[in-house]
Amino acid sequence: MSITIENISILGYFKGVGADRLSSLLPLFGQRSFSKGQTIISEGESEQSLYFVGAGVVKIFKTSAEGKEQIIKITRPGESFNDIAVFSNGPSPYSAQALGTTTVVYLIHKNDLMPFMEKDWKAAQNALHVLADQSRLLLNLIEDLSFKNVMARVAKILLENSLHGAEGFQKLTQYEMAAMAGTAREVVGRSLKSLEDTGAVRLERHQIVIVNKDLLNQLAGLN
Repeated sequence: MSITIENISILGYFKGVGADRLSSLLPLFGQRSFSKGQTIISEGESEQSLYFVGAGVVKIFKTSAEGKEQIIKITRPGESFNDIAVFSNGPSPYSAQALGTTTVVYLIHKNDLMPFMEKDWKAAQNALHVLADQSRLLLNLIEDLSFKNVMARVAKILLENSLHGAEGFQKLTQYEMAAMAGTAREVVGRSLKSLEDTGAVRLERHQIVIVNKDLLNQLAGLN
């Protein structure tokens, strides 16, 4: 399946950019497909292309010297990654791995993207919004890891990953939830049981059902 103007017009960097301008950019995009578990970018790699999720989901994470993962974000269709490496002229500060059964990404090299942005103020303005949103996400992650207890972090993870549909819902393992919450899998298991005891969720076989979303929001510190 080839990339169309409709595919790139919904991407954060190009929303509101005229179709005539996008038509000149379209041939410069590449497209790749990855199966679940495949690495797209490795931390420290000198990768100068900006990536967008076209289908599926991508896990953005860092790995410690001991092999412990910290998941920064679950990136969904329409969202970008490797922005920092592209705009800072440095290596990628994180790894990216396909989580969906079939994940499709679009990519455009920095050398093709920058001349376009220099001539299109709307695209440049969009880039500022995207980068500001990513900075806010990192600040929120720091706040969560520093000031919230594990149960609150797990509650927030459940809320952020409870939207149904291809662009929302992503079934996470307890290991992945632990890597997002900055804790151990066993601690996540105990937190889920505590959330069930409060009546916020119900634990079923291979499934977590949100019973009381308002209560879960309260426990996550989002109210």
